Amino acid sequence: MNDPVKGRILGIDPGLAKMGWGVVDIDGPGFRLVEYGSLKTGGDQSHAERLLAIDEEISAVIRRFLPEVSAVEEVFQGKNARSALVAGEARGVAIVACGRAGLPVREISASEVKLGVTGNGRASKEQVQAMVQRILGLEKPPKPADAADALAVAIVRGQRDRRSISVVSPRSGGS
Repeated sequence: MNDPVKGRILGIDPGLAKMGWGVVDIDGPGFRLVEYGSLKTGGDQSHAERLLAIDEEISAVIRRFLPEVSAVEEVFQGKNARSALVAGEARGVAIVACGRAGLPVREISASEVKLGVTGNGRASKEQVQAMVQRILGLEKPPKPADAADALAVAIVRGQRDRRSISVVSPRSGGS
């Protein structure tokens, strides 16, 4: 039998107007909630001020909760290229904040996150929230949705790390 995988994971759901973050611990075969939150930047702030606020928020979360690894959701292009561009800038700032802190960053697509927590790559935000609630044993679904998405990103990173460690474990004989 493999030794239990342990670790603290920061998940980020990037966005310029709203950015969610969530921190979970791998707890034996499951996960345990540490904390989550959401940063809203205002339209009265300049673009540079909004990006700086994201950097400051992610850096503060890292200093406070000391995650060992991080995961950031990839930006979904959709129909609006401008929205994808600014979300990509916010994502880049989050990645830099993690990199500056020495955290390994894994990028995960939205469909992979949905598939990992619900079993359906096209799940709704409500379905993701409900499954995050169940996985973390919470009394109610985490809100807002961007924070729940960030927790889902962290959970999927943990699932993947656990799977890759068990595959290469000397006790399992490798694969």
